[in-house]
Amino acid sequence: MNKFALFHQPESRFAYATADNGLTVILRASADDNLTVEILYNNKYDFTKKRSVVIMQRCAVDGIFAYYRVKLKFSDARFAYIFRITENDKVYYYSEEGLSTDYNFECAYYTFFQFPYINSVDVMPVVDWTREAVFYQIFVDRFARGNVVKDDSYINTRWDGEIDRYSFTGGDLCGVREKLPYLKSMGINAIYLTPVFLSPTNHKYNITDYLAVDPQFGGDGELKAFLVSAKKLGIKVVIDTVFNHCDVSHKRFRDVLEKGRKSKYYNCFIIDGDYPDVSMGNYAYFADCKYMPKWNTNDAETRKYLIDIALAYLNIGFDGLRLDVADEISHEMWRQLRKEVKNKFPEALILGEIWHESEQWLKGDQLDGVMNFKLQKILVDYFGLNPITAERASERMNGLLMKNTEQANAMALNFLDNHDTPRFLRFAGGNSDKVLCALCAMIMYPGMPCIFYGTELPLDGGGDPDCRKTFDWTFTDSNEQYAEAYKQIIALKGLSPLCGGECEISADGGLLKIARTKDIEKITAYFNTSGKDIKLAQIGETIFTLNCDNDRIFDNGAVVIKNIL
Repeated sequence: MNKFALFHQPESRFAYATADNGLTVILRASADDNLTVEILYNNKYDFTKKRSVVIMQRCAVDGIFAYYRVKLKFSDARFAYIFRITENDKVYYYSEEGLSTDYNFECAYYTFFQFPYINSVDVMPVVDWTREAVFYQIFVDRFARGNVVKDDSYINTRWDGEIDRYSFTGGDLCGVREKLPYLKSMGINAIYLTPVFLSPTNHKYNITDYLAVDPQFGGDGELKAFLVSAKKLGIKVVIDTVFNHCDVSHKRFRDVLEKGRKSKYYNCFIIDGDYPDVSMGNYAYFADCKYMPKWNTNDAETRKYLIDIALAYLNIGFDGLRLDVADEISHEMWRQLRKEVKNKFPEALILGEIWHESEQWLKGDQLDGVMNFKLQKILVDYFGLNPITAERASERMNGLLMKNTEQANAMALNFLDNHDTPRFLRFAGGNSDKVLCALCAMIMYPGMPCIFYGTELPLDGGGDPDCRKTFDWTFTDSNEQYAEAYKQIIALKGLSPLCGGECEISADGGLLKIARTKDIEKITAYFNTSGKDIKLAQIGETIFTLNCDNDRIFDNGAVVIKNIL
């Protein structure tokens, strides 16, 4: 046994409580070792006298490590446990002292692992409506124009014209509102809306006034009408919230430009010197954009100002916040925001834009979930131009699941592409079957699927701004067969196991296999990117196929099967 691979840590992603008074416990070991793992547990005050024993299931393999998991329901909130590991008939014990061949149960109170007390206020719940959510991301200027009598003097690009970074094409909230029935018919029940507040750019990520809807998009009245219409159709709306930075024209930054250190807003920003200088950029700003000065969220008054804006958004009627550049903002800001938001709006979703490791934001005290760029990269690599093997894809998917708690995984926003990345069709070399396969895998994976507007066409495009083309409402180049498969895949999310069931990911005969199980129902999907036809021997009800024969899956094909256990 590779003892160096063994790892467990209480009150972490390896041991956490769930909202149903359960406790999930995970032990990591080497993927090369063939082990039987048991957990011995009891009330921590009675552990030395007697213990219950449960065999842990090997739930995931990431290529280096294997993970053994058990989900326990325990009447007592005070929990103690150790692991008993058997390899080739030899028994070991694993506790806070590490690995040993024997264990002194009489003195176990010194060395057992413990979850000292499950306090309900510390348990991270899953926002209930997110379990069935299918999101659709809308970049407002490029989605649809509804108001044809507004002042359109700002529009500098025809709807079907070539897009650049400075294009204004006229999309607005009236257009989004008018297309809500269309979205509903496509199986969409949640919208991720890019910023709509006053800003000099088409994307609105540099905000001048956080509480005034940009007239280009229809103003405050149109936002209210849109939110009312969405609510009537049962569609949730999450607003892109930009608290890392603002525009240089924001009144607080303008005041500092004029008064320097004498401005009461000086500490709202991070400035090197008495006055900020826009030409020099002697202050913190987003990326290389001097016109986007960074808020100083180390400052208590600035945090209050921004959190009050977040609460105002939820009061308006938004159902959640997508937090732009969340990893560059202080943890203290997110801790305070979560407390205030969840106190008044417990069902509001708090979602962060974090491209890299995110565990430290997902412990229940800050964010609910993050945008799942890690999953996107796996899907790009498996279904894209240079596919990895099914085995490697399964290992990476399993490793990703094991990085966070099941609650955080359930509230991750999964996507193929968005306004910051090339379109998946571009990653797939123009092969729309690859897009459909990737979409199906994304739906099968735990979390909230999010469709970038135009995927149903499918819309092509490279990086920003090419990924932000306008939606072709004439559907001139759309493919009816593709569109029908797209709708069938979206409908899979309505199946019970995909709304919270257990997930098992593996490679089976060259196929990537993702299975979701809940109660007696199991949904299994198989994917083939091997470049050859692969036979499939599986009994069950076929509910979706793409490029499949009776017993074969062709290259860039998928099949989804339903079984009653």
